[in-house]
Amino acid sequence: MVKKLLAILVVISVPLLMGFAIGYTVGYKHHDSTDIVSLDDQPNATEAAYYQSANRDSIGDQISNQRHNAITRAVALASPAVVGITVTAVEEVNQSPFGNDPFFQQFFGNWPPLKQEVKALGSGFIVSADGYILTNDHVAGNAKEIVVTLTNKEKYKAKLVGTDMLSDISLLKIEGNNFPFLKLGNSDDVIIGEWAIAMGNPFGLFDISDKPTVTVGVVSATGINLNAEGGRFYRNMIQTDAAINQGNSGGPLLNSLGEVIGVNAVIFTPNQGSIGLGFAIPINRVKMVLNELRKHGKIERNFWIGWEVQTVDSRVARYFGLDKAEGAIIADLKRNSPADRAGLKPGDIITEINGETVVNEDNITAILVDAHIGDVLKLKVLRGGKMMNVNLKLEERPS
Repeated sequence: MVKKLLAILVVISVPLLMGFAIGYTVGYKHHDSTDIVSLDDQPNATEAAYYQSANRDSIGDQISNQRHNAITRAVALASPAVVGITVTAVEEVNQSPFGNDPFFQQFFGNWPPLKQEVKALGSGFIVSADGYILTNDHVAGNAKEIVVTLTNKEKYKAKLVGTDMLSDISLLKIEGNNFPFLKLGNSDDVIIGEWAIAMGNPFGLFDISDKPTVTVGVVSATGINLNAEGGRFYRNMIQTDAAINQGNSGGPLLNSLGEVIGVNAVIFTPNQGSIGLGFAIPINRVKMVLNELRKHGKIERNFWIGWEVQTVDSRVARYFGLDKAEGAIIADLKRNSPADRAGLKPGDIITEINGETVVNEDNITAILVDAHIGDVLKLKVLRGGKMMNVNLKLEERPS
């Protein structure tokens, strides 16, 4: 009986043991295929480190390549041609403790002004390999001495070739050859919203780092006419929100190709710092001034018209039945003058010149800043309630 029982247990247990063994083997192989990789299929430790390093280098190269863009390329291209300008000028200071008060002047007379030397900082950029440099008239136009600093730390004494206060442009010259220079672009092709890069010497930082400061924004607007300031007329200006600060005057405003589209000139600020309202003189206007200054050292505006004009005010507007007080009325004409020969008459109201609306007499003065002897002005004139076209040729002022 016992032998039979043992035989039954053996018969039962053998299949169980075999199943367990098979199950364990299968489970082991499953675990092995999932979690344990054969060492024969793997690189050694040195090879693994190489692959990890190569992967990091590849990612680093990709990031580095992404850091280089149109802005960085334009800056690298333009930087060597941007200069810092240090100016020594002579200014007259009123010595009278009473200022210009006429009441005290009748007792104490006019005090002679005190002349003193002052230093000022500005920016500029080289426009030719032989060392011609553009900047603002309000930077260098009244200079006694001008020192130009290049990005290679070399300093040059500059000569004032010519200056024009009305357009606020000065042309300088340093001696030498093979200077880096900037390409002048086309400001008529400027697109509102495109990148704008301002470069220059704000607060004299150029003298510390020997590199121009770079600020970036966009072209905010074009064709902006600003009110005359200090006898200067700023017409068709390029507005940008690229930060322009004190000392940036005369530096270039670039597009993303590294081409000059304007000369930084004006900021609106309540605190002597940038609030994102900067203006540059369009480079196409500067080109005309540059050529004249290079040839003659000045802008020749010795033409005459022979009229006297006044801004149309509310009383004039009511008298002529105008909807609004806008335009300039001819108050007087000289006989046989260009204006007289063009057929103009006293009482004519000028509303437009060369396609530009005339709001007041300052508009006419600003338009004439860019005019030359021989130019023909195309006027729209209101006479007797009717609009008429008149061509007016500018002639040389008689001696």
